[in-house]
Amino acid sequence: MIQLYETGVYLVHGTELIADDAQALQAISAKTGKKTDKKEAAKGTIAYHILKKHNTSDNMDKLKIQFDKLTSHDITFVGIIQTARASGLTKFPMPYVLTNCHNSLCAVGGTINEDDHMFGLTCAKRYGGVYVPPHQAVIHQYAREMLAGGGKMILGSDSHTRYGALGTMAMGEGGPELVKQLLNQTYDINMPKVVAVYLEGAPVKGVGPQDVALAVIGAVFQNGYVKNKVMEFVGPGVASLSADFRIGIDVMTTETTCLSSIWKTDETIKEFYDVHGRSEEFAQLDPDQIAYYDGCIRIDLSKIKPMIAMPFHPSNTYTIEELNENLMDILEDCEKKALVSLDGAVNFTLKDKVKNGKLYVEQGIIAGCAGGGFENICAAADILENTSIGPDAFTLSVYPASMPIYMELVKNGCAAKLMQTGAVLKTAFCGPCFGAGDTPANNALSIRHSTRNFPNREGSKLQSGQIASVALMDARSIAATAANKGYLTPATEFDGNFAKYQYFFDKKIYENRVFDSKGIADESVEIQFGPNIKDWPAMVALPDNLMLKVVSEIHDPVTTTDELIPSGETSSYRSNPLGLAEFTLSRKDPDYVRLAKEIQAVEQARQEQTCPVQKFPELEAAWATMKTITPNADRYNTGIGSTIFAVKPGDGSAREQAASCQKVLGGWANIANEYATKRYRSNLINWGMLPFLIEEGDLPFKKLDYLYIPGIRKAVEEKADTITAYVVGKDQKIEFEMTLGELTDEERQIILKGCLINYNRI
Repeated sequence: MIQLYETGVYLVHGTELIADDAQALQAISAKTGKKTDKKEAAKGTIAYHILKKHNTSDNMDKLKIQFDKLTSHDITFVGIIQTARASGLTKFPMPYVLTNCHNSLCAVGGTINEDDHMFGLTCAKRYGGVYVPPHQAVIHQYAREMLAGGGKMILGSDSHTRYGALGTMAMGEGGPELVKQLLNQTYDINMPKVVAVYLEGAPVKGVGPQDVALAVIGAVFQNGYVKNKVMEFVGPGVASLSADFRIGIDVMTTETTCLSSIWKTDETIKEFYDVHGRSEEFAQLDPDQIAYYDGCIRIDLSKIKPMIAMPFHPSNTYTIEELNENLMDILEDCEKKALVSLDGAVNFTLKDKVKNGKLYVEQGIIAGCAGGGFENICAAADILENTSIGPDAFTLSVYPASMPIYMELVKNGCAAKLMQTGAVLKTAFCGPCFGAGDTPANNALSIRHSTRNFPNREGSKLQSGQIASVALMDARSIAATAANKGYLTPATEFDGNFAKYQYFFDKKIYENRVFDSKGIADESVEIQFGPNIKDWPAMVALPDNLMLKVVSEIHDPVTTTDELIPSGETSSYRSNPLGLAEFTLSRKDPDYVRLAKEIQAVEQARQEQTCPVQKFPELEAAWATMKTITPNADRYNTGIGSTIFAVKPGDGSAREQAASCQKVLGGWANIANEYATKRYRSNLINWGMLPFLIEEGDLPFKKLDYLYIPGIRKAVEEKADTITAYVVGKDQKIEFEMTLGELTDEERQIILKGCLINYNRI
């Protein structure tokens, strides 16, 4: 079904794979009549050509990328624009689209969310952007319909910014990286490795894009096969997939932890652009006659079966057939894994979902950038036609990804087919994906064609004893399960026929509702603020030395950004840095905020010189030990703050709040064995936080210990290979070493000045 190559591969004529071994170059020469080498062949990928076109440096190993377009949604655009405004923004220098698909609903008892929407509209007018009102489209569907272009690059502040199927290399990053683009700075990365995703065959009836995506995620997430690399989809199997099918696979590549994705394009993609009235944006993209890839994922599409990702990660995958055959064993394994994810905070079980030997689920959701596509919903309608979801606990909600898709479903009758069964159609909204819509009942199990099933994404509040869980599936198998009244059923058991529906895109919907400045800024427009939109607090430069208290210690194999700063209802405070920070780690380590604030108060007193730091009792022993290491260290050159340790933090969302919330509470660093994603590490750096790395093994410190890092400013300035630190306190002085990993000169300056805002302001 899926084969991972242990070596790099050469792709010849776009169809033939040759493993990188001693005979590879000789075989290529015989087939093509050309001589090449690995370095030259690596320039033959689609990814290389696009990156070269957008690189502003003269070095293809050290890229400085300028993107063609930017896009954000209403959890991120307020903070981005506020940061850019603080740094001197006068006009958006490129097309920047502000969508409103996450906090679409007004906050209960207030207008927190709608205030932010009006902030976005007035900023689009003042700075020359595009504003998409709530319920019109989810961010990525609007980008597919209106922004993507062959050979272009788009940067978005949502982690699922992926438009590779349409020939657009897109990346999801934290907001500060968009700020850099708004200030005409660059996105700086090393030339990424490129992995071929070689498709052959065609999917069988009942298998959808989520099935393929989950199979890939299950194969590559744990081993890091594509981490921070570009996935390039090639091979004869691409031609067997519709544009919607490719898009559905592509958007889920984020869950592999890859950097970006790109696909070869063909007449199918040309037709997509034609249908959307943007034929000029199509570009034929193919790898060169000879292209070298740093790895290869070979997929026989005909062997993919309906899949399910069990709680609490998209990589926790099984075929539905396998799950049904080994139901109790797999459910018990999931419960054991949950003990790690949930820290034993609640009693969690899945085995009670088994009724008469079958798994019963209480909820089905087809939604968002992954599930809300036209073909997914039409297929679900065909499966459910003339059936009923039943009058019991099971419910089914369907969210078309844009209003144009919704209109077509009404026109072609699929909306009626679904509603007749008892399903509910709702407007474009990302809420079910991040915990702000269709929250299940306590202990309920939801199956969703959406992007993630992390703990808390479905709205659980462990601190309140509330837990629910999500499994990811394709829309087709969700519909088959709905037709079976909530009992888990793969869509391959559907014995009816899938109709061929033609899609007609009506651009009038957007013309009548979306504000498009056409790139013209109007300085006369006054930005509309709400009472919950606050400026960033002042942040100081990196001091000579640091005294850090370890205020959280997390030993889960992976820590998601949702655990660092919960999504869902907390996102109403996304435009209020201090307000949102109150929720930091609230569902993972409820002591964090209190402990961080306690040590932050010491730092504030140090900065204000209102009280000698030695007068804080718990710090007294650490301060005394510090003096034995560096006698010249004092309150004027030694900063005081907090840090957390996590094994592998930062999987998931691009939201910079996962880092900024720690920063505004006095955080100076993270310490990790590795960082789950490039974007989370970048968020730390852009908020002036040190991304320390420490070797795996027994930690020299524990929660509540003080760590003293002498000469940290000098170490950053001089690009020290290792950082010497000490565990300091009463009767202890334990020396250990950390590193910072590779940092660009600009990243060093951002850290030295305290954050990206300071870097641009000073």
